[in-house]
Amino acid sequence: MLSTTSKVEHLITAAGDVHHIFPKEYLKQNGYNDKSLYNQVANYTYLDTTVNIAVGKKAPSDYFNQALSQCGTDKLTCGTIAEESVLGENLDANYIPHRITTMTSSDYPEFLKERRVLMAKKIRDYYEKL
Repeated sequence: MLSTTSKVEHLITAAGDVHHIFPKEYLKQNGYNDKSLYNQVANYTYLDTTVNIAVGKKAPSDYFNQALSQCGTDKLTCGTIAEESVLGENLDANYIPHRITTMTSSDYPEFLKERRVLMAKKIRDYYEKL
């Protein structure tokens, strides 16, 4: 996620982190203290370690907007995506709703629902191709 240079295999074996899309500390600071709430499969993705550090405890709306604002510039501060269309494709490839750029902690339950639907659709599409 948020990268055009890292392959999933590399993230898993060498230079990646399991990342909470809604960062765990961000959720805790906003009242989601139960581990079963923030450690949802639908809240996980792989990130390059340097991107994960750049994201830190920020709200998704903050770091996705940071990634969006770097599009069309030479200054990459949150990932390696420099084109808005590529960012949209990256969100699609990671089954993340495009409205993530406006989501805050109050949107977390709806985000989980939306992402589960996107993930389930991908699994169904894959299964039907077998």
